[in-house]
Amino acid sequence: MEASEAAIAFAALSVDTRLNLLRLLMAQGASGLPAGDIATHLALPASTTSFHLAALERAGLTQSTRQGRQIIHAVRIAGLRQVLAFLTETCCGGHPEQCGDIARLLPPLPDEAPGMTPAFNVLFLCTHNSARSIMAEAILQKFGGHRFRAWSAGSDPIAEPSPEVIAKLRAFGHDTDGLRSKSWHEFTGPNAPQMDFVITLCDTLEGPVCPDFGHLAVTGAWPLPDPVKFTGSAVERSSLLNELYASLRRRIEIFAALPFASLDRMAMKARLDEIGGGPRVPAGVH
Repeated sequence: MEASEAAIAFAALSVDTRLNLLRLLMAQGASGLPAGDIATHLALPASTTSFHLAALERAGLTQSTRQGRQIIHAVRIAGLRQVLAFLTETCCGGHPEQCGDIARLLPPLPDEAPGMTPAFNVLFLCTHNSARSIMAEAILQKFGGHRFRAWSAGSDPIAEPSPEVIAKLRAFGHDTDGLRSKSWHEFTGPNAPQMDFVITLCDTLEGPVCPDFGHLAVTGAWPLPDPVKFTGSAVERSSLLNELYASLRRRIEIFAALPFASLDRMAMKARLDEIGGGPRVPAGVH
């Protein structure tokens, strides 16, 4: 564990409510608890509970999965062990015999059990699947934690993603190796993953009407300008890409922190569209 990761974990635990929440989940073990039960146990409002759960999950101390219509939260034992191992790995400067039992409290970390299936599948759509949707896929994949799996597609995909967008994502620390432009029809067959959310990023999708992604998918619209149409100098285009990235990341962070367990389908769609109606990036066509 890096010092920066440990600092995030300690910051997440610096609130007494989160300590109580984590102790409650520790008592439940791998079975975990639904967010509603956690709120009841700790006498917290649902929104407050979701806020603290999101902080603990971002720090790698808890994980969530969907079981039926509920989100189940459980302690991530491997994450806690990594924090404790970070504190004790330099015990007594290479002389563990001086540390008493501390050095023997934590045997080597076992291999973590296979990751839990992401709670929600999210598909981002735009026309060419070269810029906006590619960027959104990368952002959610990096910052969504264990609760999401992100994809992107287009109604009329081009050969490959925008080189400027790929370069920008790499500059912001994203892994871009798996990003490619693809048709939304890859997600409509019987063997395609079932989408929980389908979010369009264009003002209008050119080409055919959106295909059927299943009756379970909640749809939303986050209209944003097409960066392929950005003109001006390289510096100006880079600045506009920075604004687009920041706008998408803000929306995705709000989306990832929603209290999914307490929202029905209609309320969830309303919240998605509210997120899409936030501050917009300038058109950027000069």
